[in-house]
Amino acid sequence: MVTRLEPGDGVRSTRIVAIVRDRTGVHLRAACDTLLDAGVSVLEVTTNTPGAAGVVADLIAAGATEVGMGTVRTVEHVRQAADAGASFIVTPTVSLPVGLAAQEAGMRWYPGAATPTEIETAWTAGATAVKVFPAGVLGGVRFIREVRAPLDDIPLIPTGGVRIDDIADYLATGALAVGMGSPLLGDAVASGDLKGLRVRAEAALAAVREATA
Repeated sequence: MVTRLEPGDGVRSTRIVAIVRDRTGVHLRAACDTLLDAGVSVLEVTTNTPGAAGVVADLIAAGATEVGMGTVRTVEHVRQAADAGASFIVTPTVSLPVGLAAQEAGMRWYPGAATPTEIETAWTAGATAVKVFPAGVLGGVRFIREVRAPLDDIPLIPTGGVRIDDIADYLATGALAVGMGSPLLGDAVASGDLKGLRVRAEAALAAVREATA
């Protein structure tokens, strides 16, 4: 029997999953703190960012409730996420062993899919919601709209090339939320430009409020 966890309150309310990724990880904790303080409450810290697991654990210990790990590609990555206290994992592909390991660990699973077949496969396997990736390359808003016509019972999170100006259009298709990486984070993790990060975070949340008013 498939075990499916529902999306967290943060995903359903803020409608944004912030993807925190950088090869240096120099200002990783500061960038996460800035996002949380601005009101972006769902953070995905990728496994290929140095110090990711430690920061996830520290944020959860500090009271953050919806922090997960992204770019989870192996069962070992799932174990690391579980040990850090992550509430969810995000995968770039539909890896069924990884999804099963996440379910067994009691974590939400957001797999990446690029076709209707992959989306349905992920959903049938117990995905919490399906990350449509890379959404921008696949056709953006039009692609999501077309896919949702026959698969309107599957919650989708378009990710990849989603800009602040795109948020309203994606949500108008019925998407559950959007995943945002560099258009939201910029180079804040590498450079420490936290002021710019806050401005973008507040603009993104304002776009959500306007779209859902």
